[in-house]
Amino acid sequence: MRCAPGPAVIRLRGVHKHFGPLAVLNGLDLDIHAGQTTVILGPSGTGKSVMLKHIVGLLQPDAGEVWMGDQRVDTLGERQLVDVRKRVGFLFQQGALFDSMTVGQNVAFPLVAHTSLDAAERDARVEHLLGMVGLAKSQDKMPSEMSGGQQKRVALARAIALEPEIMLYDEPTTGLDPIRSDVINELIINLTRRLGMTSIVVTHDMNSARKIADRMVLLYDGRVAADDEPQAFLNCENELVQRFIRGQADGDDLAMIRRGFEQAPQPAVRPRPNAVSASNPGAP
Repeated sequence: MRCAPGPAVIRLRGVHKHFGPLAVLNGLDLDIHAGQTTVILGPSGTGKSVMLKHIVGLLQPDAGEVWMGDQRVDTLGERQLVDVRKRVGFLFQQGALFDSMTVGQNVAFPLVAHTSLDAAERDARVEHLLGMVGLAKSQDKMPSEMSGGQQKRVALARAIALEPEIMLYDEPTTGLDPIRSDVINELIINLTRRLGMTSIVVTHDMNSARKIADRMVLLYDGRVAADDEPQAFLNCENELVQRFIRGQADGDDLAMIRRGFEQAPQPAVRPRPNAVSASNPGAP
């Protein structure tokens, strides 16, 4: 059962972002509604991950506004952003675990930094969080002793340690096999629907998107190109949407590749070496 949209908890208004001459966000307007899983799709380089970083103030827009509830985020200083970031969990693409810390220490890190829990209370919280992601009794392991999927789950446990209202996922299933990817999908669904979190998931994984999305948004050239509930989105006639769903390359890109091969100098034909007779290896 899909979640009905609640009020807008995040609003991006006319957001522009350049890196040198490259325009990544180009007047992005987007509302994120409470209690839903919004999946952000689109080709590489269209600003999906950059958008996530604007929401938590890791990047500031060149123009436009970013709001969380009634608080404008893009004008806040680093100290003011601490309270905003406590409301948001962020699962980075590679997990970003601390290699020198145990699993338990990784998950406890935000609890040490931002709560007054004593050691026993932190340990109990860590045990509960690891149990939620299916990794009970793994506190003493090192990240290097775990698979990629397990590391993602540890990173997720750490991301929800402060019980955030909003979860941001940057390519959560990248590099995982279909079975491990589905474990992550189930965790996202349960966090959103059982704990009432608002989730934003950036992904290229259409199988994952179909399973978890309450809403699908396609970014293209730094703007929203399509936005709808999943079934309508998947069935729409928008060429960009259908090409993305099918994994079909842009015709201009294919034409450029063909021209490149046609214009490239042809390699010189090398004479084939004389075959050596199997029956007489010493034959010329």
